[in-house]
Amino acid sequence: MVMFRRSGTARSTMFVVTYDDGRTAYLWLDDHGKSDDHRVGAIARERQQQGVLPDGIISGIKRVR
Repeated sequence: MVMFRRSGTARSTMFVVTYDDGRTAYLWLDDHGKSDDHRVGAIARERQQQGVLPDGIISGIKRVR
């Protein structure tokens, strides 16, 4: 009997990043599990330093999907 497995497609998770001045930005993370949600703040700050997310004071991050 031959067993077939699903191909390992990357699952992306989307977060909405809100700033102190009312702006919003979106952040997508590939292969991100719910147990990794505590690390999203550090990842968002890292992405700000890289220029992927706009500069500013982040007031909140929420998982969207």
